[in-house]
This record gives sequence, structure tokens and C-alpha cells, in this order.
Amino acid sequence: MSQPQKGICAEPNLHAQYLLFNVVDDDFPAMRQKLSRLLDIFEYFDEEHYEAMVSGVIGVGANFWPELYPNAMPQELSAFPDMQCEDRCAPVLPCDLFIQIRADRLDICHAIGIQVLELLRVHVELVEQVSAFRYLDGRDLTGFMVTEDNPRGMKKFDISIVGDTDPEFRGGSYIHIQRFRHDMTRWNALSLRRQEAIMGKTKEHSLPLVDTGRSSHTFRTKLTGPTGDYPSLLKQSMPYGDMLVQGLFYVSCANNSKSFREMLYSRIFGDEMGHYDRLLDYSNAETGAAFFAPSIQFIKKSATEYGDEIA
Repeated sequence: MSQPQKGICAEPNLHAQYLLFNVVDDDFPAMRQKLSRLLDIFEYFDEEHYEAMVSGVIGVGANFWPELYPNAMPQELSAFPDMQCEDRCAPVLPCDLFIQIRADRLDICHAIGIQVLELLRVHVELVEQVSAFRYLDGRDLTGFMVTEDNPRGMKKFDISIVGDTDPEFRGGSYIHIQRFRHDMTRWNALSLRRQEAIMGKTKEHSLPLVDTGRSSHTFRTKLTGPTGDYPSLLKQSMPYGDMLVQGLFYVSCANNSKSFREMLYSRIFGDEMGHYDRLLDYSNAETGAAFFAPSIQFIKKSATEYGDEIA
């Protein structure tokens, strides 16, 4: 049985640490073993601090995958879709590894992050680190709910985990990330009615508006998956920020990569009538990357199947 990484379908947490790395040497045998040891770190903290609800995700970048795991590649793994239309864009951040750490204790997220960095230090450079948090009752800093349309129960696994369509990578998940930066000054200057029209739902209770409009965020992101299912993405997004910079670290998990590409196209290019996601007038993506998070069994097996040894 191929067991998905725990962090893919874990329940929401209070804190998150997102780490993005590029690998700077070609000691791929050591990297394969160390990714397996990362799973041990997650498991140790989960058992030692069970009340913190620790979970982790290891994602391997689309461009780095053939070097790290040259024997096979997930069927739909491809580079992040670089899109631009007028002043709306989805920039690409070249990145080899994505590590997501989540817990209900900030100190535990920090402690795990330090151990991850220590383990990988000689092989990687840290491209970006983002600390995120749960805001109020699960809202973005814009004041609207973030992931209220996520699937529930076993439906989460159906949406986010690869099944029999790609047997070698059963239990894995396609991960796409974007770091958005909000223009909170301009956003807060809008009336409540205008904010709700842009989002396509009410602010307080997240109820859909009767006429959302084809340019609302809700309309442009409400797409079905390849088999007609909605939602087609499991989102693990959380807000981040300080007194000067605020935004959303977007993370989506899916059993395919097509759903994210179609959603991103809908937001940026919109339709032939010029309807795009108006939220992008107030929130700009500054990074973007595509990864595959293989099953626990795949990571552990790949660490030993070549007879690799760390010196």
C-alpha cells in the first residue's frame, strides 16, 4: 500500500513554516537518503508533541525530479505554468525542494525547521522561508475565508492523492505553490459591498452572492476537475505577514496537474469577454513553483534501492 505523506490531507493548523530550497551539489544518493530521514523528523515530533498535531510535506520540483529520481517520473509532473496577461502574471521561482511544516505550536514549527535545515545544509541553499499562521477563524488577511470550499472526509483523498491512473506513483500528490502579496491599503479603502463583489461572497458568513459576476474570485476559481468533480483542488493556503508586508501563501494539492493550470488560466486570462479574477488587481503573485510529493513508501524505497550510502 502507498501511504500519502501526512501533511497532504491533514486538518488545518495554527502555524506553518514553508521552506524552499535549491540543491547545490550532485550528491543525489545522499539527498535521497536525507529526504527519507526528513520523514523520521516529522514522525519524531509528531509522537513527542502529539498535542501539536504536527504534519509535514516533502515536494520535489518538476525540473529537479529527473536528477533525483531518474528511473521514473509522475505522468503529469511539469514545470510551473508561466502565465502573463496585461499586468497580471504568475511568475516562476526556480526551486528544487518544497518543505511544508505545520503544527499548532509555533515553537515546534521552528524546531522542525531548524532540524530540516541542519540535515540538508551541505547540499542546499535556502531560497525562501515563509512563516504563516491561522488568522481569526480561518480567514485571509483580506477578511474573507480561505479554504471553506475544501472537500471533507475521504473526499480530500480522492481529490488530492494519485490513484490507479499512475500505479508507480500511487499515494503521491501534485503540489503548486504561489506567494501572493496583498495591497492592503488599496483593499481596505474599498467599501464592504465592493469587496464582496470582487470575492463573489459575503465577508462575514462566506455565503455566495446571488449574482457573483464572471469576474469574481469565486467564479473564476470554481472549476471542476477532469472527471467533473468540484472542488478539484485541496488547498492548504495560509496568510503570512508583518507590519509592512501581508499576503497569502497559496498551496494546492491534487491528483493531477491540469486542475491547477486551468484554474490559473481562468484567473489570469479569464474569458473572451475580458472577465478575469478582479482580486488580482489587489493581490499579486510574487513566486510560483510546481512539485510532486511522493508517497512515504516511494521516498523510503528510493533511499535504499540503489544501494546508496552516505559517507
